[in-house]
Amino acid sequence: MTTRHPSSHKNSPTSSDLEMSDQEAKQNRPLRERLAKDKFSIALLLFLYILQGLPIGLAGSVPIILQMKKIGYRQQALFSLVTWPFTIKLLWAPLVDSVYSRSFGRRKSWLVPSQYMIGLTMIFLSYLIKGLLGDETTAPSVVSLTVVFFFLHFLTATQDIAVDGWALTMLSKENVGYASTCNTVGQTAGFFLSYTLFLALQSTEFCNSYIRWEPQSTGLVELPSFMYVIGIIFMIVTTFIWWFKQEKREEYSEEKTPISNGYWQLLGVLKLPNVQMYALAILTSKIAFAAADSVTGLKLIEAGLPSERIALMAVPLVPVQIVLPWIISRFTTGPRPLDVFMKAYLPRVLMGVAFAAIVWWTPRVNNDGSFPVYYYIIVIGVFLVQQVFAYSMFVSGMAFHAKISDPAIGGTYMTLLNTIMNMAGTWVGTLALWLTDNVSVKDCEGVSDDSLDCDTMHELQACEAAGGHCVTYVDGYYVEMVLCVTVGVIWVWWQRKRIGQLQDLREDQWRART
Repeated sequence: MTTRHPSSHKNSPTSSDLEMSDQEAKQNRPLRERLAKDKFSIALLLFLYILQGLPIGLAGSVPIILQMKKIGYRQQALFSLVTWPFTIKLLWAPLVDSVYSRSFGRRKSWLVPSQYMIGLTMIFLSYLIKGLLGDETTAPSVVSLTVVFFFLHFLTATQDIAVDGWALTMLSKENVGYASTCNTVGQTAGFFLSYTLFLALQSTEFCNSYIRWEPQSTGLVELPSFMYVIGIIFMIVTTFIWWFKQEKREEYSEEKTPISNGYWQLLGVLKLPNVQMYALAILTSKIAFAAADSVTGLKLIEAGLPSERIALMAVPLVPVQIVLPWIISRFTTGPRPLDVFMKAYLPRVLMGVAFAAIVWWTPRVNNDGSFPVYYYIIVIGVFLVQQVFAYSMFVSGMAFHAKISDPAIGGTYMTLLNTIMNMAGTWVGTLALWLTDNVSVKDCEGVSDDSLDCDTMHELQACEAAGGHCVTYVDGYYVEMVLCVTVGVIWVWWQRKRIGQLQDLREDQWRART
């Protein structure tokens, strides 16, 4: 709030004073009145982000389905590559921002083709997905699944770039803050529908136990029909946007920015020694959480926990994930936001021990797929505590990015730093999945053929067909967990002082010279 000092002479108000007064007047209007002019745009943005969450949620449900088919963790590592487009979308974001048709619209030039392609891919894939997932006698085609879902994630990441950019001009200045709310709520809702709700409704056991009066042999929905419906929704919504939603004139009437400008800005930031030191610290920071974050859920399924139960246990986490950032942001607004990051780091590392204990405990309380209530209470409680530490690190990292980013190239700078943060979790997750089988010691006992192994469903079937049974002598998950916790403790000793030094740097030491 500004204090107005009385003046001895009567000067007419400047244009900046009038603009400030006009903005204050708009902000002081009742909420309903402020939202009235943008209610359709807010609803559309929310729906676009919900659509964005649907393919992401489906891709998240596929590893659960594959795990129930007893595929190997090396194959899970291969499929985890589908998430990489969201990590590396910075590579083509300047292209999406710079190349467009003025007559069609700056954002619609990318949004409409991307969404049509997502819809068509979903419809096409609905006819093939059963064959790709395999059956009792056929192993899943993990390579084909990875290619198709990688393509879907690429299209969804492109749609995300376009929607994020359009949100800034689709809403009026007084309501532009609701764009991030639409993003958070929409993506969470879309992911919930195509992950949690889908896994529950496709489960025969869940539907027979909680929904139906008469038991049946299948769930309420199947993946092919679910994907087909999503594809049709994408086609209908995209056609509606094409014909009925116009972009504001100022969004694409300005002179186009050369594509090379965005890439030169990225290069200039990457050349900064301080950015390189920060990138090294962040890219190595999540090694400590690799096994806990990427393998634990799959291990619980392997131990007998039904997939729909894992999905439903995520329900209580949803409101926590929405509320936590607001609470944590109160402690990250000062000059040293990464202090919160460091305080949360070691406790989150030690949560890996709790996860390993739960995985070890799960088969010991498994009564033919039924678990006591106290088991679910303990597991949900452990995951809630883990979320507190994870979000503390995430929010403090975002606050630090906002603090050091050069306002002159704020969008490019922030996107680069956020990409580094995302990449830190992506590469270690893929590596952790790939290593799980490689550091495990398994054998097919009861047969004379020493070449039989037990890492994949095909090898397991071959062992059983030969009259043997698989025995695990060393579980790679526990080996990785010990290594991750050890690396986490070493990382704190290695990077604590450097993180403090990076926070103490002047703002001009983070400025790129391009």
